[in-house]
Amino acid sequence: MVLSEVQVALASNLGWSKLFVATLGLVLVVYKLAALVLKRKHLIRHTKAFPGPPPHFLFGNVHEVSHYPSIYLSIYPSIHLSIYPSIYLSIYLSIYPSIHLSIYLSIHLSIYLSIYLYIWLIYRSYVQFKGDGTEMDRMVAWGKQYPYAYTMWLGPSFCALNVHHPDFMKTLLAKPFLSHRLNDYFLQHVCVFSGKGLLLSEGKRWFRHRRLLTPGFHYDILKPYIKLTAESTEVMLDKWQKYAHTGKSFELFEHVSLMTLDTILKCAFNCRSNCQTEGSTNAYIKAVYELSFLSSKRSRTFFYHNDLIFNLSPHGFRYRNACKVAHSHTEEVIRKRREALKDDTKKQSTQSKRHLDFLDILLSAKDEHQHSLSDADIRAEVDTFMFEGHDTTASGLSFILYSLACHPEHQNKCRDEILTALEGKDTMEWDDLSKIPYTTMCIKESLRLYPPVPGISRTLTKPMTFVDGRTLPAGFVVTAAIYSVHRNETVWENPNEFNPLRFLPENVSKRSPHAFVPFAAGPRNCIGQNFAMNELKVAVALTLKRYQLMADPTFKPKILPRLVLRSLNGIHIRIKPVDGNQ
Repeated sequence: MVLSEVQVALASNLGWSKLFVATLGLVLVVYKLAALVLKRKHLIRHTKAFPGPPPHFLFGNVHEVSHYPSIYLSIYPSIHLSIYPSIYLSIYLSIYPSIHLSIYLSIHLSIYLSIYLYIWLIYRSYVQFKGDGTEMDRMVAWGKQYPYAYTMWLGPSFCALNVHHPDFMKTLLAKPFLSHRLNDYFLQHVCVFSGKGLLLSEGKRWFRHRRLLTPGFHYDILKPYIKLTAESTEVMLDKWQKYAHTGKSFELFEHVSLMTLDTILKCAFNCRSNCQTEGSTNAYIKAVYELSFLSSKRSRTFFYHNDLIFNLSPHGFRYRNACKVAHSHTEEVIRKRREALKDDTKKQSTQSKRHLDFLDILLSAKDEHQHSLSDADIRAEVDTFMFEGHDTTASGLSFILYSLACHPEHQNKCRDEILTALEGKDTMEWDDLSKIPYTTMCIKESLRLYPPVPGISRTLTKPMTFVDGRTLPAGFVVTAAIYSVHRNETVWENPNEFNPLRFLPENVSKRSPHAFVPFAAGPRNCIGQNFAMNELKVAVALTLKRYQLMADPTFKPKILPRLVLRSLNGIHIRIKPVDGNQ
């Protein structure tokens, strides 16, 4: 009898606890909805001066650039992970009603919060684009409709100002660094691997590192890299011989990416990896490619934007393992190099036998207080230089070769210029880089049409007034839409046409310097742009010297904005040997 009364009392208390939790959850949801409505009103009030495509109340402009099914597929795992524990817990409580109420309360409350969190992520995260190669064209079309800039809503309570005119671009990028901070969600996922390198650091840390790294990109340091780039390019071109006589098309990016990685490894820490021929057997190379793939996958998968879900997933497990391999390799290289440089005799012997690489510069760099970079800082900068440098250059070079394949008249002019500059030599040298101006113009025109980084975002830390007097308050996100400004028809005549003559000096002088920004602009421009341009020139020159490039009409690239500009269906060309290189 006594036991029965205790069970009744426990059941009664359990009923009250469920009611309390349900009420608390309802209050929380109402509170969050009210906050969402207020924030939406705040955004609408401050963006009235910047019209844009009409947004849906819930989906914003997502429904115009993304598939609904992909959104539902992203929501489903989140709700699945949130609701099912609640069902299991209810069953458990019905069998064992004496479970401690505090445990029940904490778990059930966390479920309510997690459901809200996952839904919040859907609306606050960046758009899961259609992935059919049309989203960039849609943004260019919006740019025609809304001059200078337009607001794009990503859900009910988040919008960004997309800037696509040089005058607005100048205001954003040329302003003092303290007027805004980095806000690129895709790049934040790279931070786990590369750490707070120059790409992702801010404030005083960024200023200090930028000052210490700048000597590493001086012309005298870059000169020996030309030979290394040429060596890596020749390895790639040797591999292409199997395609030269078949007439079949092949995908460029995979080959070019290995070549740029090979070059970066040689220039960053004098590593002869043989990754172009032995990439599948090298643990470090496999880790780098694993990290590149998983970072891109995470950035475009909604429920992976949550750290907990990603870390518990099989992809998260693979990512952590790849990070360990990559970090341990870089740390070991840094340790051995630091030990070698401690011995002055060994230091002179080591450096006399080879060029100064990026790691040498980092290890010897000191600020005004004679403080050097820590091993963690050095690892972050080397990883950033290697991880970001090879992917962006690979994207740029792949589209350059594709563009030349599609325009044989320009390709032939480049080849004639290159052969004249080389004067019978088999490879490129430093002095040859300035002898190929038409090829350089073709490279720039391809970078205009296909910028490796299609856009960058900033969060304003101070109010920003644009050239026409319109103002945005602090806290707003502004995106420099590089792809769109490069195809802005008010700046470029026939913007979709491949016309290298746009970059004749007399034509360049007529345009704003912020009309062409493949390496960004202002204080946070790409520190390695000279390195990248040299690599592109050498690779293009040696490729055209050996092969004639031809387009494959059955494979037209479908442009995708990922960590770098990619093609959904790859970048395919056909090749044949140039006369005399049979």
